[in-house]
Amino acid sequence: MMIFFTSGTTGYPKMAEHTHASYGLGHTLTARYWLMVDPSSILWNLSDTGWAKCAWSSLFAPWIHGSCVFVYNSSKFDPQEVLQVLSAYPISHFCSSPTGMRLMKTENISSVKLKALKHCVGAGEPVNPELIEIWKKDTGLEIFEGYGQTETTLLCCRSPSIPYKEGSMGKAAPGIDLQVVDDDGNILGPGTEGNLAIRVTPIRPVGLFTKYLNDPDRTAESFVGDFYLTGDRGYIDEDNYIFFVGRADDVISSSGYRIGPFEVESALLEHPAVLESAVVSSPDEIRKEVVKAFIKLMPEYEKVDHEALKQELQNHVKAVTAPYKYPRKIEFVDSLPKTISGKIRRVELRNKEWGVKS
Repeated sequence: MMIFFTSGTTGYPKMAEHTHASYGLGHTLTARYWLMVDPSSILWNLSDTGWAKCAWSSLFAPWIHGSCVFVYNSSKFDPQEVLQVLSAYPISHFCSSPTGMRLMKTENISSVKLKALKHCVGAGEPVNPELIEIWKKDTGLEIFEGYGQTETTLLCCRSPSIPYKEGSMGKAAPGIDLQVVDDDGNILGPGTEGNLAIRVTPIRPVGLFTKYLNDPDRTAESFVGDFYLTGDRGYIDEDNYIFFVGRADDVISSSGYRIGPFEVESALLEHPAVLESAVVSSPDEIRKEVVKAFIKLMPEYEKVDHEALKQELQNHVKAVTAPYKYPRKIEFVDSLPKTISGKIRRVELRNKEWGVKS
């Protein structure tokens, strides 16, 4: 039925082939268990039309459940404009990147009347626990995180029926056997980091793509044993809650340690000086690569002593996570590269650090 180009950090974009079933039927899960829309719903999804997320939440999922799709044209993400639209129109369901929501919280959300809004979902990148807390305080609403890929429909999520566990993406969607496996496809125990993978035998999930078109080698690399490897790293606890660590390509190896960027970003965002953060690997002569954080400061911290603030932020991360995870390099920036829907493009920052042409 359709082909989506899905970019990686190296090589040319892959062409993910979907059938009439994989997206046409698979997004029943997305509509029912995550977006939770019905014929009375009006859903606004901020994803740009070039992304598979638009097919998720602006086409297949809402229309499967007979929902109204709200469309608003804008040349760039403007948090104040988004809040004005949410206030002016009877939008009941709202989908945004977590970064977009974080920028919106600086616009004094509590003073805006969101009379119709009742269900908010975040996707495209992990939802930081601090953002969930602030969003609920300012709007009275939860943010329900969802996880999937261009190659899939909904794989796991939070919903009102799943109690929140800090740092978790929720639990696997019905019909999806999501596991953490090693590089040979062996299932790992609770709390052990590995590859997030979907069981495809003996029953292949409906929402899974068929192949990478004209690329049998990449297709074969993605299927190991009984599983499709998502390319993401994570772990599952004893209660079957799923925790995201990072893209396999994004995990930083420094001095023998493997460091997930999301945990470091989350720790930085807990500090009152930090508005936005993006963590990538950076070359280092001794350790080969180290953690580097790009940080956009809150307005009231822009003129403070930056060297002293760097030290404070490093000590904060050491205390919140572990001493070896702190960012050895910190760069304060005026802005971070983003997609039109507000998602941070970490690949641009990483390529810049390593001198790779985008």
